[in-house]
Amino acid sequence: MKILVADLDGTLLEGGEADRRSLRAALDRHPEVTVVFATGRGLPSVRAALRDPLVPRPRWIIADVGASVIDGTDLAPVEPLQRGLRAGWPGADRIRAALRRFPELTYQDGAAQDGRCSFYLRPERLTREITDAVVELGCGWLYSADRYFDVLPPGAGKGSALAALARERHWPMTSILVAGDSLNDLSLFRLGAHGVIVGNAEPALLAAVPPGGSTSRSDRPGAAGILAALEELGWVERRYPLVVGYHRPPVRWTPGGWQEPSSPNGILPTLRGMFTGDLRAVWAAAAVLGQDVPAARLDGHNTGLPLSFLRLSPAEWAGYFHRACKETLWPVLMSQPERLRPDPAAWAAYRAVNARFADHISDIAAPGATVWLHDYNLWLVPGMLRPTRPDLRLGLFHHTPFPPPEIFAALPTAPEIRASLGCLDWAGFHTTDFAEHFRQTLAGTPRPPRLGVHPLGIDRDAVEALARARMPHHQPIDGPLVLSVERLDYAKAPVQKVEAVAALLGRCPELRGRLRFRLVCPPPEPGITAYDATRRALEQRVAEVNDAWRTGDWRPVEYLPRSLPIAELVDHYLAADVFWVTSLQDGMNLTAKEFIAAQAAQAAQAAAGRCGVLVLSRYAGAAAQLGSAALFTDPRSPEDLVEVLRRALALAPAERRTRLAHLARLLGHDHPADWAARIVSAIQRPDQDGRAARHPSAVGLGAAAADCEVS
Repeated sequence: MKILVADLDGTLLEGGEADRRSLRAALDRHPEVTVVFATGRGLPSVRAALRDPLVPRPRWIIADVGASVIDGTDLAPVEPLQRGLRAGWPGADRIRAALRRFPELTYQDGAAQDGRCSFYLRPERLTREITDAVVELGCGWLYSADRYFDVLPPGAGKGSALAALARERHWPMTSILVAGDSLNDLSLFRLGAHGVIVGNAEPALLAAVPPGGSTSRSDRPGAAGILAALEELGWVERRYPLVVGYHRPPVRWTPGGWQEPSSPNGILPTLRGMFTGDLRAVWAAAAVLGQDVPAARLDGHNTGLPLSFLRLSPAEWAGYFHRACKETLWPVLMSQPERLRPDPAAWAAYRAVNARFADHISDIAAPGATVWLHDYNLWLVPGMLRPTRPDLRLGLFHHTPFPPPEIFAALPTAPEIRASLGCLDWAGFHTTDFAEHFRQTLAGTPRPPRLGVHPLGIDRDAVEALARARMPHHQPIDGPLVLSVERLDYAKAPVQKVEAVAALLGRCPELRGRLRFRLVCPPPEPGITAYDATRRALEQRVAEVNDAWRTGDWRPVEYLPRSLPIAELVDHYLAADVFWVTSLQDGMNLTAKEFIAAQAAQAAQAAAGRCGVLVLSRYAGAAAQLGSAALFTDPRSPEDLVEVLRRALALAPAERRTRLAHLARLLGHDHPADWAARIVSAIQRPDQDGRAARHPSAVGLGAAAADCEVS
């Protein structure tokens, strides 16, 4: 049993929009907390306040400074209680007639009143003669805020009304929290309940309530002070000092329930690895659920992670992610603006989802919290959070490439996005080239964010352990195996790869009947149509090349259009003679790093065995880190694709081992959890004046790919 009893004006209704929304959201998450208004307003004025969507819904209303008790479900008077509180009330007409001889009393004509009479009165005009006249009428009085003089029935008052309601409802005072800011709330603080006097309270109230005891004094005004008191009591969960914002959670809903990803690498496992020990953080993510899925299922993920879901309908997700993200933003990020398909309705959906994310994050972020956003999917959130929550430290890491400014400008909404990104404190990237593109794009922004370059790694120990466990089961195949592992995306150049295989077979007769190109290429989630043309072209060329070159049971292209468990992927890594990455643009490419780790583990146990070769697109973020140890290829050149692949297949065993050893050294053992910790520290790093540093320097933006801050 938990009862919040709050005054309205100066208390529940006081504070910025973000604070009021946070309080409303916390109470919505905790319906076990019963809300009671205790206000000087009359019922018509309370009705007006209830039209505000940020005002919590009350179960009970103590109105008219305690002369009225109203059922919040139907707004009808609770007659037995109200009659008792109004016992001895002579009526408003008699009160006004008796006090007409005091011209210093000005009746509040504009205020709805029932069971009381309320006047304006300057503090120096409050005299014993006036109060004696009220007592002679058999009434009580209250004076508050150096302005309001209320004449009440002799037994009425906020405290009296709450005590009567508590007796009827069998509420112990230890289950009640009262909140107020003025002297007409004083009687609430004399009942022995928990109490909070919110910030900016009337000095006379502070003087009348002795410090200590069960009443706290908040330095936060209004709704923020109430929420802090609820958190201190443990009635609602404390807001978090670190909020991670990513559009996807580490689990996905299926008809069979929540499912987790199988790979230990990528952004989802990386973020999941952050939530260890006593880290006070929460992961804000979207949950796409149909109307038939009850809200209670959101708590049934069994991950042990602090997930805070923003529920979206399939239609909202389709407009936001399938169309705006994949058809408008993605082509520009991949430096292919000719594929851009602007859609005002989709952008409206993107803006709306970003606004909901901003509100959701604001609701769960503690004062002064750090917010770490991820990727282009939440580009508008910084601009929406900054005006309402200037106390937050805002950072965003781009896992994708960031295009040159002239390509970014192709977006019809580029000014809106640029303005939002300028509200960040920090922005991070995998490479210095991407960081430099961002810096140029935001040139002229009043306070551009600091920049950091932090290449993401993999859980190398996990991959190597799995590789060692899988090696006894590894069966060599006849002929060289070229492997690619990538999701279906035109930016990965899958069709160009198949074309290159066909050209290579035409040039190298000795590879016919032997070479196998295995393309593990899972499709996008259902509903995304941006890659349909790529899928059709890929399927057609795979069939044509296989038909043209097949002999007996051999065919050159093995197309696997599905996701594979990580153990099965490691089997493929171990078997591959060449790992082929041909991205036209890529933020990092972690599969290349997984291949290196698996091959390095195999080489350590079989020194004389055959080593795989990494052929890496020069446009992948990993190229800046792995340098010349890989064989670079240019997927924009069909001739280069063929020749570099031919060279990789012909590479001598000694050079293969040398290159693999070099790749293994460059890969290092940096754990993704350490990567994440460094980024959080970078976002939190203050300026010399104590503010979040938001003044970057272009100095040092070059070709280096080391983990660093560029400011």
